[in-house]
Amino acid sequence: MESPLKGKVLIASPKLLDPNFAKSVVLIVQHDENGAMGLIINRATQTTVRDAWTQVSAVPYPNDDPLFQGGPCDGPLLVLHKEAIHGQMEILNGIWLSSDAGSVKALVSDATEPIKFFVGYAGWSPQQLEAELSEGSWIVAEIDSSSILFTPGEFWEYLQVQARQASHTSLRPAIDPRLIPPDPSVN
Repeated sequence: MESPLKGKVLIASPKLLDPNFAKSVVLIVQHDENGAMGLIINRATQTTVRDAWTQVSAVPYPNDDPLFQGGPCDGPLLVLHKEAIHGQMEILNGIWLSSDAGSVKALVSDATEPIKFFVGYAGWSPQQLEAELSEGSWIVAEIDSSSILFTPGEFWEYLQVQARQASHTSLRPAIDPRLIPPDPSVN
C-alpha cells in the first residue's frame, strides 16, 4: 500500500525548535507501518559535491553544488535525480532516489543533471511521525519537482507564507462579513 505522505513535504512548524529540524522542509521518501524516512531538502552544508566526491571516487566530479544534510541519521550517500534507469525508488512522478554505489557512480559518469546529493536522512519509528503531525509540529504540503531539486535559499520562510495565505484563503469563502455581528460576543 502506497503511503499518502510519500512524495509530499513536511514543513516544520515555527514552534518546532529541535535543532535537527527547526526551519526544515523534509521530502518524505518512504512511509509505512514500519515508520518513515525523509530528506531535508533545504539544509545545504558548506561542503560541495565535488569535495565530498573525492571520498567516494578517484574520478573527479565537476559539480560545485552544495552537499545537503538530509537529516540527523547516518546512512549512505543519497541522490535525488530524474533518471529512471539509475533510480532505485521513485519518490514522485519523475523524481528518483538512489543510494546504491553503482547507480550513483553511473549518474556521476553520465553527468546527470539536475541531481541533488544528501548525507544523512530523517527517520521516524512506527507512529512517531503521526504523533508529531497530530501535535502540529509539521504542515504537510505538495511542491513541484523543480523545487525539490533546486531548493531556494529561504525556502522554509517562503513555504510558511504560502501556508498562511492558503489557510486564510480557504476560510474567506465560508465567512460572509455581512453576517458578522458588531459584537461577536452576542453570537
